[in-house]
Amino acid sequence: MSSEIVKDMIIENMMDDYEMADGYQKRDLYNVKTIGKLAKHYHEILKLIGEDPEREGLLKTPERVAKAMQFLTHGYDLKPEEILRSAMFKEDYRQMVLVKDIEVYSMCEHHMIPFFGRAHVAYIPNGHIVGLSKIPRVVDAYARRLQVQERLTTQIKEAIQNTLKPLGVAVVIEAQHMCMSMRGIQKQNSVTTTSDFTGAFLVDKTRAEFIHLIGSRLHG
Repeated sequence: MSSEIVKDMIIENMMDDYEMADGYQKRDLYNVKTIGKLAKHYHEILKLIGEDPEREGLLKTPERVAKAMQFLTHGYDLKPEEILRSAMFKEDYRQMVLVKDIEVYSMCEHHMIPFFGRAHVAYIPNGHIVGLSKIPRVVDAYARRLQVQERLTTQIKEAIQNTLKPLGVAVVIEAQHMCMSMRGIQKQNSVTTTSDFTGAFLVDKTRAEFIHLIGSRLHG
């Protein structure tokens, strides 16, 4: 994130700045200039859809939506390859490493309506492993952008392949799209599955093991 952006960022208002019992403190940062510009547009959108942005319940809505939109798209400021490189370690381990059931929340670029689900990501190391938390962070870095599920799947795979240089990478995403549930065809229970594989996962036996593991509930 550039120093210019950091300089313009502020701490979220006190209502959203709180400390939980376990000591965790939530602090959201926003770009002041961007919030102001977005809020003006949302103020106009409220009028265009027939609402009164001056009524009590909507007075702060343009700013709230502007902050929500900036949070939902903050992945543009993140560099997935740098996230991975920040926790790479030499290790002579050449079996599958799988992180499954990673929560995914993103926005369809066609209607700017959410889609959400789970990602399953595996790789086979080739001299280096990565801190396990970095894989979900890479998923978030790409998901928190305007997306299509197909591209999201491939971007995650390519970031891991290009940075770690593993023997293979596998990514499967299962998601429900609100643009299909809330509008259009209005099918409430449809799930879209996308996958992408490299290297060792192009071999039937390895890919089958991966598919078996993501379908198993070994953790209880």
